[in-house]
Amino acid sequence: MADNAMLLEAGPQRPGLGGKRPDGAVKWRERLVALFPEAAGPAGWRPGWRAVSLVVQVAAVCAGAGAMLLRVAGIPTWDVTYAEDNGVFLVDGLVRPWHLLVPYSGYLELGPRVIGQFVASFLPIVDASPAYAITGALIGSATGLFLYHASEGYIRARWARVLLGAALVLLPIAPIDIIASGVDSPWYAMAALCFAVLWRPRSWPGMLAAGLVACYASSSEIIAFVYAPLLLVRLLALPRVREHAVTAGWLLGLALQVPVVVLSYVQHTQRLGTLATPGQALAFYCHNVILRALGWHLSVWLQSAAGYNGATVIVGAILALALGWAIVTGDRLVRLFIVVALLTGFAQTVFDATIAQYVIFQTPTADFMPAARYSTIPVVLIAASGIVAVDSYIRRRGPRPLVAACVLACVLGFGWVTDFRYATQRAHAGHWLPYAQGLVTACTQHPTGDVTLKAWGGHYYAVPCPRIRR
Repeated sequence: MADNAMLLEAGPQRPGLGGKRPDGAVKWRERLVALFPEAAGPAGWRPGWRAVSLVVQVAAVCAGAGAMLLRVAGIPTWDVTYAEDNGVFLVDGLVRPWHLLVPYSGYLELGPRVIGQFVASFLPIVDASPAYAITGALIGSATGLFLYHASEGYIRARWARVLLGAALVLLPIAPIDIIASGVDSPWYAMAALCFAVLWRPRSWPGMLAAGLVACYASSSEIIAFVYAPLLLVRLLALPRVREHAVTAGWLLGLALQVPVVVLSYVQHTQRLGTLATPGQALAFYCHNVILRALGWHLSVWLQSAAGYNGATVIVGAILALALGWAIVTGDRLVRLFIVVALLTGFAQTVFDATIAQYVIFQTPTADFMPAARYSTIPVVLIAASGIVAVDSYIRRRGPRPLVAACVLACVLGFGWVTDFRYATQRAHAGHWLPYAQGLVTACTQHPTGDVTLKAWGGHYYAVPCPRIRR
C-alpha cells in the first residue's frame, strides 16, 4: 500500500526517459497555489483569551464606525440621507414593500435594498438617516476588521495588518461618496473581496465571513464579475471544496444578479448606453485613482499648483518609484500580489468609466470627485501593495530596515490625518430631521392621505401616510 501511494504521488512515468516524469503541469499548479498562501498557524489560545480577543475586535469595529461617522464636516452623517438611500431604496421600501429582486440602473443592489426595507418597515421615518449612517459605518468598519484577518497569508505582522484595516476605514476619498451610507456600503465589501479571494481561512467562521463578503458584494454590484479570472485561478489551484466558500458566496450573488439584469433589458432600463472611449477611461483612471491615491487634499493642492495633468504626473512618479522599489526588493509573493492588485483595480475602474460615460465629463471641485466610489478598490489595493512589500522586506531583512515601516506609516498617515474630516457635496441634501418631522406632521393631520417625499436628484414621490412609521 505504501509503495502504491508513493507511485501515485510520483505520477505517471514516461518510458525511455530514465523514469523522469513531465513536471510542467505540476510547476504551473505550484505557481498558481503560490498566489493563495497559507498563513502561519496562530499560537495556542490560553483559556479565556478567545473571549478577550472577541471583545477587542467588537470594540475595534465600534471605534472604527464611530470614527467614520465623524468624518463628514458640515451636516453630520446621521442627519443626511445620501443619494439613492432616500431617492430609491427608502421610497421603494415604503411604496412597494419587500420587492427586493428588482433592477435599479440595470442591475441588482440587494444590500442597499435590504437596508432600505428594514429602515422603512421597522423604524420611524425620523430615524431613517441615523439608521443608514450607522449601518453603513458598521459595514465599513467590519470590512476593515475582515481585511485584518484575510490578509494574514500575505501580511504576517499584526501591526501591518492593522494598517491595512485602517487604510479602508480611513480611506481619504471616502467622505466624498461611500462613507456612512447604505447605497455605497457594498464598495467596502468590493475592496475586501480581493483579499477574500486570496485568503485560505482555516476555520468555519473565516469561511463564512469570506462567503458573506463575496455574496454581499456580488449581489449588490454587478462589477464584482471582475474577480472572475482570479476565482478561476483559485479553482484550478485549490480544487478541494472546502477552499471555495468565497467562490460559493460570489456565485450566489451573481445567481441573484443575472435574472435582474435580464429583467432590466426586458424593461428597457439597462445600464449600457453610450460608452466612453479607451482614452477617456484611461484618463479617468489617472485622474481619479493615480492622482488621489495619496490623499484628497494633497491632490487638490497639487492640482492648484501644477494643473490637473501635472499633479497626476507628480503623484504617478512617486507611486512608480515606490512600487518599483517593492517589485525590485520584494520576493515572488510580493510581486504576485502587486501585479494582481494593480490589474484588478485598473480593470474595475476602466470598465466602470467605460460604461458610465457621464462621469468622464463631470468636473471635480474642492468637495466633489465624479464617481469617487469607483476609486475605492484601486486606491485600497495600492495602499495594500505598499503594506505587503514593507512587511515582507522587514521579515527578510530583520529589524534594521524599520525606516521602511516609518516611511510607509508617514505616507499613509498623512492622508489619514489631512483627510480625516472635511465637507463634501453630501451636505447638499440638507438636514433630514426637520424634513422628516414635517412629513410626520402632515401625516398626523391627514392620516389616510398621501405625503409627497422629495428624493435625491429632485424627484418627488407620493407615499401613503399609513406606511410611514411615526
